[in-house]
Amino acid sequence: MSRTPAHEPNASASAAPRKKGRAVIVGVVAVVVAIAAGFVGFLSQLHETEARPSRSADGIVVLTGGSSRVSDAMELLADGYGQRLLISGVHPASGASDISRSLTDNQSLLSCCVDLDRSAVNTRSNAAETRRWAHERGFKSLIVVTSNYHMPRAIVELSHAMPDIALIPFAVVGDKWREEPWWANGATVRLLLSEYVKYVAAEVRVRLADAGLDFMRETTDSDSLAPRRPATAQAN
Repeated sequence: MSRTPAHEPNASASAAPRKKGRAVIVGVVAVVVAIAAGFVGFLSQLHETEARPSRSADGIVVLTGGSSRVSDAMELLADGYGQRLLISGVHPASGASDISRSLTDNQSLLSCCVDLDRSAVNTRSNAAETRRWAHERGFKSLIVVTSNYHMPRAIVELSHAMPDIALIPFAVVGDKWREEPWWANGATVRLLLSEYVKYVAAEVRVRLADAGLDFMRETTDSDSLAPRRPATAQAN
């Protein structure tokens, strides 16, 4: 009776690691493809040119952090697209005078129709403070002003925070985006990849919250001892 030499591995035993290795490779490739497909889907949501909102709204909110966001929002307010404007995420050390110096053509609007939110520190708290502001004023529709690359995540957070309010996006397109393709600039590529990761994280958190698994609960209006009204630009 023939025997397998002691120095030769059993065929079935050697095949198992190869199958496991192939499974790992297939899994990694599947993850990479899914991430790439998701990134392409994210890019497809980004506007390459600015377009006026399809209709007016009760109010306008602009999320600070990108060039020309506030000036574009002020133009929409001046053109009658909303009754009031909330500038969300204003630095605590900044006052109305700092904003007015950069918006010399809209001094009267700053005095009558602009509110400043200095509490928000990220997109999620932007959404919480916007919800508070909109509900206090009885607004049912808002034009959302932010950069095109930030708009998908902003809409995820805002729509989750206030599903009862209609959101109309106005995406601000920066000069770099206009001047060259995004893939030709390393800084823009890094920005988009970073924003995509944040967008996916926001989507996952919101879906888990909708399923009753909110591990990072945001303070709601009812949790506050007293309602906080954003300061008017005139009062600062």
